[in-house]
Amino acid sequence: MTAPTRPRPRAQDLLPYAEARLDGFLADLAGLVAIDSGSYSPAGVNRVADWTGARLAALGFAVERVTPDGADGETTGDVLIGRRTGRLAAREGGRRVLLAAHMDTVFADGTAAARPFTLQGRLAHGPGVSDDKGGLLAGLTALDILAEAGVEEYAEIVFLATPDEEIGSPVSRPVTERAARGVHFALALECARENGALVIARKGVSDLLITVTGRAAHSGIEPERGANAALTAAHLVVALQALNGRWEDVTVNVGVVRAGTRTNIVCPEAELRVEIRSATTAGMVRARAAIEEAAARPRVPGTSAVVEQLDLCPPMEDTDTTHRMMARARSLGEDLGLALGATATGGVGDANIIAGVGVPVLDGLGPVGGADHTPEEWLDTATVPERVALLATLIATLGSSRHG
Repeated sequence: MTAPTRPRPRAQDLLPYAEARLDGFLADLAGLVAIDSGSYSPAGVNRVADWTGARLAALGFAVERVTPDGADGETTGDVLIGRRTGRLAAREGGRRVLLAAHMDTVFADGTAAARPFTLQGRLAHGPGVSDDKGGLLAGLTALDILAEAGVEEYAEIVFLATPDEEIGSPVSRPVTERAARGVHFALALECARENGALVIARKGVSDLLITVTGRAAHSGIEPERGANAALTAAHLVVALQALNGRWEDVTVNVGVVRAGTRTNIVCPEAELRVEIRSATTAGMVRARAAIEEAAARPRVPGTSAVVEQLDLCPPMEDTDTTHRMMARARSLGEDLGLALGATATGGVGDANIIAGVGVPVLDGLGPVGGADHTPEEWLDTATVPERVALLATLIATLGSSRHG
């Protein structure tokens, strides 16, 4: 039997639920900020995971907790995946919606005690208050509201909380990809930009290692027998930096250069560490091909260069589906008096990984915040109710094709 159609919830109708939760939100935020949960502090991250898992379980989510294998010997906290089945099956128009947040911060142990949570007027301060404890909590609060309002018109809500986003998600990435496969839409819970805009695109990043091999020789007695790898590397630095501006959506940066061991030896080996950033996969492919071409034509006879990819984070591309999600968010925001802007950023996050498996993503759905990764980090608490109401309504809207 087909489930009866319920009217789409309006953001204005859900706003009172969010307003009633503001005091509790601030109390919970203070508690989360008081936990040191740097990416390399697994015990602290797991305290946040304990709290988050309990909150999800209380909402009827089945919670899976994954202790991932360390990457390059790194130890991080656990990954949480919460799942809750709605009342609208996929065959009836139900959709699966993924919410993604991260539990780690960039701050070392002791920062929470040295710089505790404070509230000065409408601005909250403290390590991770915006990035991403405010966003994590906004997602959980939106789920609270949907439960209280009896909104279950979706096939499934998946809540993902990762422990290592601030270091590039080296251990959680396979878990994130598994959780994202098969979902229809994803909403990433990084906080909104300082001007209130949502994030519609993020550049991808490719990290490359170029190893240049030459031939050693005594620099005073027989330098002609050598082949200077450092000189070839220097020519490559100039050539690769010159790629900037060739394509509008691509940047190339030679960030690390190492060569040689002694001044009296013709340099036998050098290495470059290179980063490509692009808004599109096509742009990353073009830049990689140009780098390979430059490396294949070393300027110094007797030298050679090999390009190796160390890491690849796909772009969160600006797609037609993402634009439709943004248009829907704008429409819902108008109900709250919000004029939502859309922006693209060069920074990467878990949203990139989710987009990399083909899922359309809209990011920046937490409250408004800024100065991330600094002692001045802030969250505008006056934006919490409206942003949580917007998020809850967007989840409900995306969760049913009947609301399209």
